[in-house]
Amino acid sequence: MTFTSTGSYVATEDLTVAVNAAVALERPLLVKGEPGTGKTELARQVAASLGMPLIEWHVKSTTKAQQGLYEYDAVSRLRDSQLGDARVNDVKNYIRKGKLWQAFEAPERVVLLIDEVDKADIEFPNDLLQELDRMEFHVYETGETIRARHRPVVIITSNNEKELPDAFLRRCFFHYIRFPDVETMKRIVAVHFPDIREALLTTALTQFY
Repeated sequence: MTFTSTGSYVATEDLTVAVNAAVALERPLLVKGEPGTGKTELARQVAASLGMPLIEWHVKSTTKAQQGLYEYDAVSRLRDSQLGDARVNDVKNYIRKGKLWQAFEAPERVVLLIDEVDKADIEFPNDLLQELDRMEFHVYETGETIRARHRPVVIITSNNEKELPDAFLRRCFFHYIRFPDVETMKRIVAVHFPDIREALLTTALTQFY
């Protein structure tokens, strides 16, 4: 099964090639482009086209790479110990699974979206290199190693707000979504407004371009 344009998403030929190459080569697809060019929506459409579940990780300026793996809630464990809760005897009760963990343990192959990776600290991409390469990570609190049952299709988006580390870029299949040309824009408009009058569309595009 390969990715193509869908009924609600127009994918250019070069974008289609990039997606299918990344899927075949099992490498993360890094998608850059101006805001509004459909980077986030691409992951959703790839998941729908390939018939895979989608897991979305939306990155913020405060997001740390560790949060994508798991978080240990030591505060809750301390509180429960003070209350005499028996749950404190099993540390697993205080491990919060991150999006990568969810993708790794999924019973079927999934699409993992890491959205707006450039919003986080510059070290964020490098901190995920090993996990994305080896598809496994270690949980120190429990001593277990989490390995991916199926290698997820990883799509990473960036608004190009800051440069990403070279080591990270070398591990990704890269594609830049250009702003649509006139003909592509006509196809996009037709998808969302199939009944629009040709004269109105022509006038609008003339003014826009």
